[in-house]
Amino acid sequence: MVARTGTRSPAPPGHLPVMLAEVLQALAPADGDVIADGTFGGGGYSRAILKAANASVIAIDRDLDAIVRAEALAAEFPQLVPLLGRFGDMDMLLAQARHPQVEGVVLDIGVSSFQIDEAERGFSFMKDGPLDMRMGASGPSAADVVNRMAERDLANIIFRLGEERNARRIARSIAERRVSQPFETTADLAALVEVAVGGRRGARTHPATHTFQAIRIYVNDELGELARGLRAAEAVLKPGGRLVVVTFHSLEDRLVKQWLRERTGGVPAGSRHAPLLAKPRAPSFEPITNKALQPSEKEVETNPRARSARLRAAERTEAAAFVSPADDGMDLPPITELEAST
Repeated sequence: MVARTGTRSPAPPGHLPVMLAEVLQALAPADGDVIADGTFGGGGYSRAILKAANASVIAIDRDLDAIVRAEALAAEFPQLVPLLGRFGDMDMLLAQARHPQVEGVVLDIGVSSFQIDEAERGFSFMKDGPLDMRMGASGPSAADVVNRMAERDLANIIFRLGEERNARRIARSIAERRVSQPFETTADLAALVEVAVGGRRGARTHPATHTFQAIRIYVNDELGELARGLRAAEAVLKPGGRLVVVTFHSLEDRLVKQWLRERTGGVPAGSRHAPLLAKPRAPSFEPITNKALQPSEKEVETNPRARSARLRAAERTEAAAFVSPADDGMDLPPITELEAST
């Protein structure tokens, strides 16, 4: 695997943050605010916030390359504080940075354009590279999952996280091939998936798209991280503080939608036939957007990667944070089993 030194250059001019105008409007940064950018990536949101107001930004990312970019931006904006770590640990990271409470949190969920475009990161089959897909530098890689996971578990992951109807056929083909030759590159896996599903047959997207998505989400525990990040945001936001979340596929958006529905009081009120068993909790958020916002047609024309983006936002109330389960409800095989076998 290609070693990463964390010495790449700052974001190039072509980097386009998705739904930037909508994010700024929902976040409404003001002078003196402290904003947590939980997914710094290319720094588009952080830069825009710093230009919009005399505010401070805590830039969090688990990717060392992103932190290098954040440090470069901090040379231009001293009120930017880069922090290496997961946004699911945002409450602890902010406490360490001596900002346990903030006026805003913005999260841009999923893989960044930098990670996709760098072949050596192994996120995309459009450029051949090592089968990695890790957003950080530790833990099992995509190659570990593909070559070591039980066929049944692999099919479950591809079906549930990729919403791929041919999951069993793909998992069976992977399991049969890896016996004689383990998978090492993105092109190798993509070619196998394409054959397994019978070719492209006029499909607009590559047949391996959903499989790659599923493995990437699993390797990085993206849904679990999102659930933890939402709870951390609830804990660190001051009353009146704003949470803005941009997602890029249905699993992410569904999780955010259901989480905010519970926190804003959008749960069944009960009836004389089915009364509530407990007194409803005071909402910890008020909705800013009643439904998910979508990018404009003009933005999609300029930046096709924005096509599937959805934005949801809410404002923190004075009510206590909810107490909720620590898992994301997906009931997937733990990746720690792969770590033990490597």
